[in-house]
Amino acid sequence: MNNMLDATILIDNIASGDLISEWGFAICVTYNGKKYLLDTGGSDKYLDNARKLGISIDEVDVAVLSHAHYDHSGGYGSFFKVNSKAQLYVSENCCEDCYFKIGPVRKYVGFPRGVLAANDSRIYRVAGFAKVDDGVYIVPHLKNNLERIGKKAHMYRKVDGRVIPDDFSHEQSLVFETDKGLVVLNSCSHGGLHNILADVNHFLPGKSVHMTIGGLHLAATSNKDVREIAATISKLSIEHVITGHCTGKRAYKILKEELEDKVSQMHVGMKINV
Repeated sequence: MNNMLDATILIDNIASGDLISEWGFAICVTYNGKKYLLDTGGSDKYLDNARKLGISIDEVDVAVLSHAHYDHSGGYGSFFKVNSKAQLYVSENCCEDCYFKIGPVRKYVGFPRGVLAANDSRIYRVAGFAKVDDGVYIVPHLKNNLERIGKKAHMYRKVDGRVIPDDFSHEQSLVFETDKGLVVLNSCSHGGLHNILADVNHFLPGKSVHMTIGGLHLAATSNKDVREIAATISKLSIEHVITGHCTGKRAYKILKEELEDKVSQMHVGMKINV
């Protein structure tokens, strides 16, 4: 096997040079001669950054949505206009149904309305685990009761007229197999990194995880809980965690204190080679 991975962060909360930041995440990966785009951030800014970085979005072969929130899907309307060939792989549970809710206050935070229907011929709905190509996989959540995490984070879905805690059944990981081990991309890790890696191990048994890339959704998590999460991560058989976006500066500082060189801060324009 000679599977090398080259990735570039197109959108993150932290800018670099003349590149644009925003609340969201997008990453372009080159692997075995093909280009993969995971998420678009919350707008069309990823296109400006890609142009400045010399990345041609029209050449993307496969697009993947990590989960159905606006800060990861806001640019797909422009993507379908710029790119005429790539299928967008979304979970079969991806709908326009995600909300942020505190008490009676409710705000829609889902996939831009109408974009999925307008581009139905370009949408591939993934039912569970899928092999996208040689060495490239999509891994769903297996664990039940993730709605307790959704409720704690004030994240909900509107299902059959009822607003219920999000169980993140619309969240999925994009996984690449490299000579150093698996590289797991999950943009927000709402289901918990330990649960995600357990899912990866279930579907790809016997394969070690070299690196994870993506946010950890810790911006509103207490210091005590962040340290407990760091302790859990330290016990996982994983060599490197590259994180940003919804992890948050405060939580990242704690993770760095606890995990030292095992964790790195991402930023727009960051290049990752495995």
